Amino acid sequence: MKPGKELLFLALGGSGEIGMNVNLYGCDGKWIMVDLGMTFADPAYPGIDLVLPDLSFIEERRKDLLGIVLTHGHEDHIGAIPYLAADLGVPLYATPFTAGLIAEKLQEEGLTEEVKVKIIDIGGNVQIGPFGFRFVPLAHSIPEGNALLIDTPYGKIFHTGDWKLDEFPQIGDPADAAQLIKVGDEGILALVCDSTNVFQEEASGSEEEVRKGLDEVIGAAEGRVLVTTFASNAARLSTLGKVAQDTGRQVCVAGRSLDRILRVARSVGYLTDFPATIDFDEAMTLPRRDVMIIATGGQGEARAALARIAFDQHKLKLTEDDLVVFSSKQIPGNEIAIGRIQNELALRGIRMITDRQANVHVSGHPGRPELAAMYQWIRPEIIVPVHGEMRHMVEHKRFALERGVPRGIVQSNGDLVRLSPDGPRKLGEEKVGRLILDGDVILAADGTTMNARRRLSYNGVISVAVAMNDDDRVKGNVEIAIEGLPVEEDRDAFLEEACAAATAAARKGAKGEDKLREDIRLAVRRCATEWTGKKPTVNVLIIRI
Repeated sequence: MKPGKELLFLALGGSGEIGMNVNLYGCDGKWIMVDLGMTFADPAYPGIDLVLPDLSFIEERRKDLLGIVLTHGHEDHIGAIPYLAADLGVPLYATPFTAGLIAEKLQEEGLTEEVKVKIIDIGGNVQIGPFGFRFVPLAHSIPEGNALLIDTPYGKIFHTGDWKLDEFPQIGDPADAAQLIKVGDEGILALVCDSTNVFQEEASGSEEEVRKGLDEVIGAAEGRVLVTTFASNAARLSTLGKVAQDTGRQVCVAGRSLDRILRVARSVGYLTDFPATIDFDEAMTLPRRDVMIIATGGQGEARAALARIAFDQHKLKLTEDDLVVFSSKQIPGNEIAIGRIQNELALRGIRMITDRQANVHVSGHPGRPELAAMYQWIRPEIIVPVHGEMRHMVEHKRFALERGVPRGIVQSNGDLVRLSPDGPRKLGEEKVGRLILDGDVILAADGTTMNARRRLSYNGVISVAVAMNDDDRVKGNVEIAIEGLPVEEDRDAFLEEACAAATAAARKGAKGEDKLREDIRLAVRRCATEWTGKKPTVNVLIIRI
């Protein structure tokens, strides 16, 4: 597939899911990538933390790829860069704060010289082959959220990235209605738009409202206060710094990702008025009423600062009647992990407040009123929903058409869509998928290793060792070890019967070592199934003596 005299769109991630955003635009034989994100693993990937997009489609066409343009610095938009960008061999384009975050990631992986990052001024322009890009600042929950106005010979695209409307942002100066109307006046073929909050009837709200809510909650607290939020939400960090000053508390920061965000933000001119922080030891010696801790871990991450504090495994301590404020939205899928931490805090008499009890969080994504305003300002011919599960994107198309957008298309990862001429139209389906980062190795998400690990986690494993002589006679006892098989107090009796089954199969003396090994494996697994109802993985080692 090589783009002709046309404008193509292909999502390799982020359509039909929230996270792992990777979008391709193609025209005149060339491709450009917008964002290169990752997502976090769920229990379907035992032992895995990070899930990456499968870029096979564009890797096979890397000579036609011109570059990667980044809308902003959230992990679901830049997180795969340290693992995948070097193999693509093209430059990255980002505004200063996003470029700073990327630079730190590349330095950690020793890739600073291999991946080139080109810094684009806020509101700046860049021409990359047949694609012209203008960065249009929009409010989000991280500095320098940008929409991209993409100019091609076949029409203009307004790719929003993640966004919201905020009249009183704590950081940055996002575009206002007048600026966006001017963008619309240029004639926009397609609006490729965030769908996350399409079911939300109200606007997302302003960061200024969060400051008022936090002032009220934290001002009334008598003990120590810990606030947990997304580390990348530098606007919230700015708010929390002001709230600490409003309420007469000193700030202690707990979490490496918070330290990194503060460092990068200050390096490009943000958070310069953030109060000086105190270390853990000083935080524990000050009067409890004088301390506010900002910590990572609001999504229940087991190794983050909040979890370690909750389970008393951190230098920072909370005691009865201290307060934990969850200044973030609970991401679907994290309920159990968050509940585990909240239950432990409750057991210790620590009070908690979430966005359900007080105005301590606003979303960084547009509700229906904001979407309707964007349609009115941009006036696209086509709506292309992205950044959502299928239910979000279907509703987004429906909502846009009801608000006067003439045409729309709902696409999924892998759907090759022609936007112009005669679009939108699905042309076909291309290869997409998921990769996993397993230790230091990148593997297929549903490949041999992960499928084997799932089987082990579901059914357990049995290892059988049989000593035999050259005449295929069993010598000595069969040895069996089991892991994860539900025999508990019947373990010894089960092992005795399993050893007998293995010995009997071995004594039948099947011709050929592979057939002999298989007979022993089936005999032991049959025994395990009769005892437990499980079908464990059985490994057989034949030792010749």
